[in-house]
Amino acid sequence: MIIAGESSGELYGAMLAKRLKEQWPAVRLLGIGGEKMEAAGVELISGINSAFGIVGAVSSITHLIAAYRKVKDVFKTIRVDVVVLIDFPDFNLKVAKAAKKMGIKVLYYVSPQVWAWRMGRIKKVARRSDVIAAILPFEPEIYAKENVYCEFVGHPIAEELKTHVVDKDAVRREFSLDAKHPVVGIFPGSRAAELNRHLPVLIDTIKIMNARHSEFQYIMPIAPNIAIETFGAMFKDLAALGVKLSDGRAVDVLSVCDLAIVKSGTAAFQAALIGVPLVVIYKVGALDYNIIKMIIEVKYINLVNLIYDAPVVKELIQEMAVPETIAGELIKLYEDDNLRNETLEKFKRLREIFDRKNPTNRVAELIAELIA
Repeated sequence: MIIAGESSGELYGAMLAKRLKEQWPAVRLLGIGGEKMEAAGVELISGINSAFGIVGAVSSITHLIAAYRKVKDVFKTIRVDVVVLIDFPDFNLKVAKAAKKMGIKVLYYVSPQVWAWRMGRIKKVARRSDVIAAILPFEPEIYAKENVYCEFVGHPIAEELKTHVVDKDAVRREFSLDAKHPVVGIFPGSRAAELNRHLPVLIDTIKIMNARHSEFQYIMPIAPNIAIETFGAMFKDLAALGVKLSDGRAVDVLSVCDLAIVKSGTAAFQAALIGVPLVVIYKVGALDYNIIKMIIEVKYINLVNLIYDAPVVKELIQEMAVPETIAGELIKLYEDDNLRNETLEKFKRLREIFDRKNPTNRVAELIAELIA
């Protein structure tokens, strides 16, 4: 059984499901996920949770309770050999407890971010897991004192990038981008709430940058789930500023970018691995932010900075994410050759760490070891 609670985890679950089917064609895969996992051969017992933010999660409680009951019913009626849990800790740790009671092996893939908040969960995660497949290099050390096997297997995002071949010239032609002039990628996020908070700021940021560097070209991917008509006025403003819009395809867009402004998350990590100097921004609702400030225990929110334990990437959060500051930091990356080259060298070393790993294959091997 593979359980993912949101879109990025579901992608990792789909990659794993495909690999397991290749290795054992007769394997039966059950799980909680979405279309990608279903297409990879997983029999879904419930769909993924679409809640975003601490406040938004409250509205999903009924759905989560129903999903948990379905999981427990499956445990009672079908012999499950291994449960693979992908992030989503508040739900998955309950599933892990139920699985252990039934004698089912538990592999936690993309373990909870215990290093970021609620450090007290370390012992609970270790106690309820047989194996932890960590995607960040510093995580095994965190679990070293606990009685659980934890291995750094690599990050699925890095694995996906290695197999994603992009024809950069074709992408430039498609969006009429001049190879002689710098391209700035704009990544406001993939959810409507993120666009509402980030787009007004980014529109004013582009105006400032245009005044300083008229040679800049801009391109912005739009997530498939976004209803364009909802943001009609802002998209008109973007078009008036010369921003090219792409229907998704974040990796293709990043491949032709020289610089980027990226909402903290998956795209920011992809940008670093591809080698695009960037500024990270992040704005959330006031209530969410106040709660987050009380519980977060790390200095950084961007994975690159967390791995290096240093401010390699500029992070502009909440009240710091204003047009003048965002534009100033990005222009600094463009104009300061030493800063840009130093950043790119650190991105290169980061990529080397992950290029040596193949997380999907290794997790499949760990599953095989668990069921002997």
